[in-house]
Amino acid sequence: MTSTPRRIAYQGEPGANSHLVCQQAYPDWEPLPCASFEHAFAAVENGDADLAMIPIDNSIAGRVADIHHFLPTSSLKIVGERFLRIQFSLMALPEASVDSLRTVHSHVHALGQCRGVIRELGLTPVVAGDTAGAAREVAESGDPTQAAIAPPLAAEIYGLQVLRADVEDEDHNTTRFVVLSRDFEQAPSGSGPVVTTFIFNVRNLPAALYKALGGFATNGVNMTKLESYMVGGHFTATQFLAEVDGHPDDPDVRNALEELAFFTTEVKVLGVYPADSFRGA
Repeated sequence: MTSTPRRIAYQGEPGANSHLVCQQAYPDWEPLPCASFEHAFAAVENGDADLAMIPIDNSIAGRVADIHHFLPTSSLKIVGERFLRIQFSLMALPEASVDSLRTVHSHVHALGQCRGVIRELGLTPVVAGDTAGAAREVAESGDPTQAAIAPPLAAEIYGLQVLRADVEDEDHNTTRFVVLSRDFEQAPSGSGPVVTTFIFNVRNLPAALYKALGGFATNGVNMTKLESYMVGGHFTATQFLAEVDGHPDDPDVRNALEELAFFTTEVKVLGVYPADSFRGA
């Protein structure tokens, strides 16, 4: 009897960077492409998928829009993280050549991260919904004047030839992904480097944020992320997303979180998960 493969949802079309990192991290799982981040979250929440692989930060573009708003309201928890070095290729139909190209299609961020090759070849950029979708559209067009900038995996899937590899402007272009699950599976304490992600709302008092964060300094806890967001359209109500090195069961982290709770109206842990080896590198 053949067992049903487990499924991991991602936003984008087959061949996207999210698809690639799913293959690398969960090679035996079935990737489930979703039209939007909201659909990827829903796929896990309703049981269509077991996990979701969601980008959260990029070393060039910064935080990924919308994700930080979905996380606090979702029932899903972070159970892991992965880092992916972003590599883009310039691809076109098998009969195309560099000299035949006139336009290049891709996601707006990818176009912005590959300005050098676009300028060198004198191509007109055309914004597409995502990188892999641009590759699919070029394949379907039958037009040798069109090219796409997309991950190399997209060329394999859609039968395109790679005319230029590694066309990204910066070789440090890296995206961090978080793995989301319905189940709150905390990494065990003492089993290696751990990241704790949480959100909190500060009380509307003078120096409330300063006092709330003081416990992390006095307890020697390294905070690696702190980002603020408006809540409900109110300029006085601010929510923060934070990440620290360590486990909530560690005495220093536990003491810092207890002090944080004293100066906040809400503290919600979104995940306690193993730190990816990329952090050490």
